[in-house]
Amino acid sequence: MRAAQMQKYSKEVQVELNDVRIPEFNSREVLVKVKAAGVNPVDILILNGSIRMISDYDLPLTLGNELSGVIEAVGKDVKNFHVGDHIYTRLPVNQIGAFAEYAVVNEDAISIMPKNLSFIEAAAVPLTALTAYQALNDVLNAQPNKKLFIPGGTGGFGAMAIPIAKSMGLYVITSGSERGRSRTLSIGADKFINYHEENYANILSDIDYVIDTLGAKEIKAELGILKPQGKLVSLKAVPNYRFAVENNFPVWKKLLFGLVGARVDSLARKHKNEYHFLFVQANGSQLQKITNLVEKENITPSIDSIYNFNDINKALIKVSTGHSQGKVIVTF
Repeated sequence: MRAAQMQKYSKEVQVELNDVRIPEFNSREVLVKVKAAGVNPVDILILNGSIRMISDYDLPLTLGNELSGVIEAVGKDVKNFHVGDHIYTRLPVNQIGAFAEYAVVNEDAISIMPKNLSFIEAAAVPLTALTAYQALNDVLNAQPNKKLFIPGGTGGFGAMAIPIAKSMGLYVITSGSERGRSRTLSIGADKFINYHEENYANILSDIDYVIDTLGAKEIKAELGILKPQGKLVSLKAVPNYRFAVENNFPVWKKLLFGLVGARVDSLARKHKNEYHFLFVQANGSQLQKITNLVEKENITPSIDSIYNFNDINKALIKVSTGHSQGKVIVTF
């Protein structure tokens, strides 16, 4: 089979298309013929070595964190899935490899695809939807009628996070460029801020939760709009000591991440807030809940562009520029 592989950590956004063996699977795993795969900023971070402290990989490595496809074979102990099932998944962090014609994944990490989505649409869902669900449910323990702010919520993440947040009974505020306003409001956002015309830091206050999608430069402003005991979860800033503890990292990593996150933790304490960092995990049962919601509400992801697998490097470069309005997908 063909697979898009990185040979070394590099700032250059470049992978090789190699012929490799179809992976073997154990009794709890399924073999999937990949139909489409989502291309994400995390793929760029893995490629350039930015997340080696969170997850270090043996090289060469087949990249790709999420996919949709058809089950070709199942292990003897797989109970809930069958040959021919249309599935999608965020692959386990230690077992990525969606940029290939076939992938192997544990049944605990997969879900049947939503019936209202194509393979291309389904491949755009798992990573962003699970990120939103885990941020809201697992980290923030978000309660109904509370206020949530998602800065930069007009892209692929917001397309999933807004309807999930609304299904939990939250009042959702987001910001972005004017061209994202109508779609954002149509999928449930209660308030939209055009960041070219208004600074959210000047008009928002008493916010219960923030999901940061912009990174370290915005953390101070985001903490400034939270009410006391408010919570901020970042998808892009810095991991901290709490993150290392929650992920059962060894003592030396806890100390290291404690140092890395010391400034934001101190800033959060000063504001009487909580700071969390999230690196999304595979979870098939949560993905099944997302499937149910996607079908019930007829949610569709925001897709920027679609590339053929032969053009995987063009797709990666598109994501690396940060200019995509929604998900970038490769098809097989």
